[in-house]
Order: sequence, then C-alpha cells, then structure tokens
Amino acid sequence: MSPFIAELIGTMLLILLGDGVVANVVLKDTKGNNSGWMVITTAWGLAVFVGVVVAGPYSGAHLNPAVTIALAIAGKFPWAQVPLYIAAQFLGAMLGAFLVWAMYYDHFKRTNEPAAILAVFCTGPAVRNYVSNITSEIIGAFVLLFTIFYISGAQIMPTNTPIGLGSVGALPVALLVWVIGLSLGGTTGYAINPCRDLGPRFMHMILPIKNKGTSDWAYAWIPVLGPIAGASIAAGLYLWVR
Repeated sequence: MSPFIAELIGTMLLILLGDGVVANVVLKDTKGNNSGWMVITTAWGLAVFVGVVVAGPYSGAHLNPAVTIALAIAGKFPWAQVPLYIAAQFLGAMLGAFLVWAMYYDHFKRTNEPAAILAVFCTGPAVRNYVSNITSEIIGAFVLLFTIFYISGAQIMPTNTPIGLGSVGALPVALLVWVIGLSLGGTTGYAINPCRDLGPRFMHMILPIKNKGTSDWAYAWIPVLGPIAGASIAAGLYLWVR
C-alpha cells in the first residue's frame, strides 16, 4: 500500500459512498428515494471516515487536492509529492463514480430527470450566481482546512504523551465534513473538494447513461477553484496566527 494507492483507494471509497448516497436519495425507485438532506450529509461525513480509516496510515488520507495544496503551503507536506497525490485522488474519484453508476445501473435507466442524474455525480448551485457560488465554496473549504490544521491527537496530561486512537482518530474530520454539509451545504452542495466534483463530472460525460443531459461544464470551475482558494486562505491564516 503505497501513498499513491492509498490516496486512490481512499478517494474511491469516499466517492463510492458519497455519490452513492445521492444516488440512493434522488434516483427513481431506490429504497432511499426522497429521504432528504440529512441522509446525504450524514453519509458524506461517514464516507470521509471510511476513506480516512483506509488511507490514513499510508498517505495521511488527504483525499482532496485542496487539502494537499493547503498542507504544502503550510509547510506540512512536500511540494514534490503534490502532483502524485492529486493524480491519485482524481483517478480514485473517477473510479468511485464508475462504481456508483454500476451499482445503481437499473435506477439510472428508470430516472427521467437529467438534473437528478447529474446530481449523483457532481454539485450544482441552488441559485446560479457565480460570485455567490464561488464565495460559498471558498468559505466551506476555509472552514474545512482551518479546522484540520487544529485537529490534534489525544494526549495524557500533563506529560503530553500521545495516545494512539487507531481508526477512531478519523472521526473528527468526518464530523467536520458533516457539520459543513448541514450548515453551509445548502447553496452549492458543498463540493469543498475539486476531485470530488471534477472526476465524477467527467464520468457523467463519458458514461452511457439514459436520459442524461449536459455535464454543466460552465459551472465546473466553481467547485475546483473555490475549494483551492479557500484552502489556500486557510493555510495563509494558519501561518500568520500560529
């Protein structure tokens, strides 16, 4: 399990479970059809938990180009490894989206709404206003990364002896993504991760899905540049205040 493979598999699981819950909620005739935003945000948080549990010991479980770039800006990750990590994340995201399509193949065929089909793969704005939309993504990613910088492991006081929490150590990031979705996700669907949106959007474009519409490439730059900008601002503020 190399860092590249860990990022690929971790991101694949993230997208399989994250896009998978959207498919379960919005596609026709699923068991979870129309079960709502609480189900989507909860499963996305748990999807992060699963990805971090698998990839964490081997790569640090970035699973997100914005995380990788922010850690590099903050001096916590070598720039030389950034392209490798981002490549693995995008490949994993595309593979995860493919598995969602395979899993829900019959339900994609029964769904006649192009917007619902697209929503399985990528985010879109509730109100299309590019200035507001990218602001939402910047704020969401800022909260994600700025908080990640301050997540610390458990220690025995007053000796500050670290306590290994194992897989439970992935829980804080999962809770963080959950609350971002609940509180800040209503405007754009909280991509907060460029590969989470762009990789599956590409798969939506190339997969043979009945009744699909366009992949809305006019919007695709928002969930890519917004999270990177928000993460970079978080890294800069972290360096300034620490």
